[in-house]
Amino acid sequence: MSTIYNQRKKIVVIGSSNTDMTVKAQRLPIPGETILGGTFIMNPGGKGANQAIAAARLGADVTFISKIGNDLFGIQALETYKSEMIKTEYIFTDNQNPSGVALISIDSFGENCIIVAAGANMSLSPQDINKAFNSIKEADVILIQLEIPLDTVEYAVDMAYGLGKKVILKPAPARPLSVKLIKKLYAIVPNRVEAEILTGIKVSDEKSAHKAAQIISRKGVGNVVVTMGKNGAFVKEGDACRWLLAKDVETVDTTGSGDVFCGALSVYLSEGYSLMESVAFANTAAAIAVTRIGAQSAIPFRYEVDIT
Repeated sequence: MSTIYNQRKKIVVIGSSNTDMTVKAQRLPIPGETILGGTFIMNPGGKGANQAIAAARLGADVTFISKIGNDLFGIQALETYKSEMIKTEYIFTDNQNPSGVALISIDSFGENCIIVAAGANMSLSPQDINKAFNSIKEADVILIQLEIPLDTVEYAVDMAYGLGKKVILKPAPARPLSVKLIKKLYAIVPNRVEAEILTGIKVSDEKSAHKAAQIISRKGVGNVVVTMGKNGAFVKEGDACRWLLAKDVETVDTTGSGDVFCGALSVYLSEGYSLMESVAFANTAAAIAVTRIGAQSAIPFRYEVDIT
């Protein structure tokens, strides 16, 4: 049963804060090649930050747990989160390491390649998670990714699971995950590349997505959402499986669209909607985001996401 939207649900996002430095060109360079004619844009980013802002714009009361450097990028990021009405008391400052940076190249089809220098993100520790215990205890949904140390992810998931919270994991950057961790998740949301790394199955269509979702689910998580970009998402909700198509839009930039999807998914789930309903909402939010350039600048607001 769904709740009333104006009763803002509490979501805690645990993850990375980066600054995205993006160059858009006709095509991506091959190794050793220099391409002229690109357009440069600098925006705040990071999977954690993107998901936090998405959840906030789409209607949640968001607390963000992260770590930034004591530098201009960190200061600017913090001001951005405050302007989005995100609670920032658990964004910690690392005086030894710089803020995270992502170098992004985008081609004329909207496809991208990304290199991340994690910086302060990799010093977010279990001790930092302990400081945010009360916020995690009060949350309706916990959303987390893998751009922070894996032991911190495992510690946070263990804490949230012990408190009976719904934990959603975006397994990016993809890496092998323990069954112990997966069993404590409410849902896992890999894209097709991440699903392949987790299962060894090359995901290219509904049949292969179904097979990958089944393999992941057998590790102990009941809900698996394999996102397939412009083709939509394959959803395994308990024993029910369904392919949900994405809206047909003109893609400009896919950067951060997976994070918008996860933020939207967590918001709708927190409001009492089913996983299927939440994926439909997330598909719509992500479809809007890919028609705009940038990560956080592309994130839609709730009033823009019409799923009727």
